[in-house]
Amino acid sequence: MREIRPLTNHELEDYITIQLNAYPGVRVTREQMRERMARMQADPILSLVGLFDEGELTGVMRLYDFTMQLHGAPLLVGGLGGVAVALDHKKEKVAYEMVQFFLRHYREKEASLTALYPFRADFYKQMGFGYGRKLNQYRFHPHQLPKRGTKAHVGLLSSRDRYAFNACYQRVMARTNGMMENSPAYLDAMFTGDSLRVAGCWDGDELRGYVQFQFEPGRHRSLLSNELVVRALVYEETAVLYDLLAFLRSQADQIESIVLNTHDDDFHLLLTDPRNTGDLIFPTVYQESNIQGTGIMYRLIDVPRFFGLLRDHSFGGQTCRLKVQMADNFLPENAGAWVLDVVDGRAQLLPADTPHDVSLALDVAEFSSLVTGAIGFKTLLNYDLVELSDAACTETIHRLFYTDNKPVCFTSF
Repeated sequence: MREIRPLTNHELEDYITIQLNAYPGVRVTREQMRERMARMQADPILSLVGLFDEGELTGVMRLYDFTMQLHGAPLLVGGLGGVAVALDHKKEKVAYEMVQFFLRHYREKEASLTALYPFRADFYKQMGFGYGRKLNQYRFHPHQLPKRGTKAHVGLLSSRDRYAFNACYQRVMARTNGMMENSPAYLDAMFTGDSLRVAGCWDGDELRGYVQFQFEPGRHRSLLSNELVVRALVYEETAVLYDLLAFLRSQADQIESIVLNTHDDDFHLLLTDPRNTGDLIFPTVYQESNIQGTGIMYRLIDVPRFFGLLRDHSFGGQTCRLKVQMADNFLPENAGAWVLDVVDGRAQLLPADTPHDVSLALDVAEFSSLVTGAIGFKTLLNYDLVELSDAACTETIHRLFYTDNKPVCFTSF
């Protein structure tokens, strides 16, 4: 008989064994994992959960109670991380059952949305998770940054700047889709590690932006070959951005290249030379400026609650009665049909038999990407990933769900 429940302290060594075997590429020792476990247990938003089969621990996962900003509303979002199955229990639907538990657990907690970073996107796509926004990675020399701004306002942050750091983050989060609140444990850990550094831009006593980065060996793997890898670049206004870039540019004597991870598709416009440090050319004379990757995925788990939480959001200022038929084979109780009654942008859900102007049918994965703003309706329609009853309503529905504020996430989990 199987049981899924939170782990007790005496089961943590088994948790570590499963994690080390499932993710050997992480390159951590058992002792390092023990230290990480101690930090996890101190985090109030995190729970360690396991699946037991006849009393034996066969799978583990981490559950996170996140608060995410979306379309002007703070939403409880369930986060899933560290899904791992014991080596001798693969192909026994252990992960399948754990993910179902995770989704139902957060439905019971009255969350409407969940999120995860997949190691196998196709695996979670089949479970109804939709793709979030892609991440770009730019690789360039420091001298390619613009000669603009000043590093005079920029300095390295320490634990004493914790509250100013979080206040800055919260201000940016309030106007940015997808950002998640920092937990106290995360803030404590960020300033105590040896590898991650944070440089902040000050306006008097107020922090207005920051760059999180770490040093990694450069391509030549020598003592003097280093790269500066930017994990997050957060700023409240353009002048702050240029000051932070001036700080990065000033590191030219120490680093051979900067690796910038960002959701910004247009960052190449700021560089004096948009080409990255490689030499890839593809027809006809297009040169690589960056690489992209899919990452975070989102999943609706309670459609009525989701739209209830967004009652103050303007859906493109549109007026329309749209019937939505959403399929969900992995979590059948989440599937359904509703009429989204939108008047001057304000929306409410009505029963499925309510008279409507147009109807669409799609899977929960695509609907999750659509309502979070990660993908536009026209794109789904062009790829035949949604069925629409009346093509004349395409523009209205596109505007209804469209946002130029695509979701951004700086939280790793």
